[in-house]
Amino acid sequence: MRPRPGKSGAGAAGAGGLTSTARRIVRLNYGFQLLFNLLWWMPVFYAYQKAAGLSDTEIFGIQSIYYVAFCLFEVPTGLIADRIGTRNCLRAGAVVMTAANLAPVFSASYTGFLVHFLAIAAGRSLTSGAASAYLYDGLRAERCDGHYLKAEGTARALGLAAKVVCWPLVGPLMAVAHATPYLLSAASAAGSVACAVALPRLAGPGGGPAPAAARGDGGRRGGAFLRDAGTALRCVVTSPWLAMVMVQGVAVFTLSRICQVNLFQPILLDHGIAEASHGGVLAAMTVAEAVASARPQWLSGRLPPVAWVSVLSVLLAGTLAAMALGGPWVTVALLCLFAAATGFAYPVQRKLVNDAVPPHAPRATLLSVESIVDRAVCALAAVAAGAYLAAGHLDALLWHSALVTAVLLGVFQLLLRTGAVRRARYGPSSAAGPAAGNADLRARAGEGRDGRGSASP
Repeated sequence: MRPRPGKSGAGAAGAGGLTSTARRIVRLNYGFQLLFNLLWWMPVFYAYQKAAGLSDTEIFGIQSIYYVAFCLFEVPTGLIADRIGTRNCLRAGAVVMTAANLAPVFSASYTGFLVHFLAIAAGRSLTSGAASAYLYDGLRAERCDGHYLKAEGTARALGLAAKVVCWPLVGPLMAVAHATPYLLSAASAAGSVACAVALPRLAGPGGGPAPAAARGDGGRRGGAFLRDAGTALRCVVTSPWLAMVMVQGVAVFTLSRICQVNLFQPILLDHGIAEASHGGVLAAMTVAEAVASARPQWLSGRLPPVAWVSVLSVLLAGTLAAMALGGPWVTVALLCLFAAATGFAYPVQRKLVNDAVPPHAPRATLLSVESIVDRAVCALAAVAAGAYLAAGHLDALLWHSALVTAVLLGVFQLLLRTGAVRRARYGPSSAAGPAAGNADLRARAGEGRDGRGSASP
């Protein structure tokens, strides 16, 4: 689900100070984003499931199902938000997330963890775009929309800071009570429910169900959605450059997601790094990614953005392969380097895709198509990763992942250099590299590809 596009320019009133209602919206959004995304179990969920008796095949099979479920939930939750309003959608998502985090506490089994991740997918789909849409609509209603980007960026920064502080505590807390990470995650999600309930009602679709006059009849809304979906697919088919840019981004998304979520703990455990240290390592990776994603202007302008994404993708692949050779400290350093490369790549890739969208095309729907493709590939990659780990071939998995990435990117660059695919840019960026348009890149920094940090499942 994606936030609805709005006006890019702020009105005169938006440049001034915040009204009391706007301040309330911003502060509650900070609380909601921080608490909803504070998953205490993230650094230890693999080891937790192993301790519960699940095999690698079962663990990675659940992850594959999670990615597929996210693809399926992405579309209907957008329709739900249009029907019931973004504020109500936030409330529903927070309630689902609270219940999801409690599932492993009551049933630490394959079924319990499967229900847990399916509910996580549903909760995140309900809130992924609704939070940004509500914040934008709320500030615009108060004529404070000039503060939107700062509010989004600050919410992201606060969430990352909370993870850096909390994740190193997970190991010691588990030693006191094994289920603590999931109980604390549920408590955090319950706090996000309180924030969502306290959000003020907005006039129009941002705060509640759209009025009948705005919706038209129910059948037309479904027809309009199908037309947008069809238009988006036609855009991909008839715009080879857009399709190629999306395909190039799949490498970044899949490598980063599989490494930072699915293989993070197996890699550390394979190098003898104790479970109690995993939270600290993940916190360090989060800092590295946050700094890099906020500074895309550090990339030289001598290369165009599309080349930088390829270079960074090769760096990700090479870092993965090197993890099979290094010792514990080298592996931790490589994981932080991997996270930093991911942080640089995401905003540049995001802008590439936006610039490649043809004029008047359904941009939000196209971005949803991109997200669905990314997660579908991740679902396949998770199954393959589970098979490799079940066979005890972690090093082979890292090497093969790097090799496949290098081959695909080589084909992409060959098509680009032979002119088989013509570059097409409709946005403000041109042949200038990432140094051009730094303000726009910084505005998108940290978004990831689905509006969530890459350390999220």
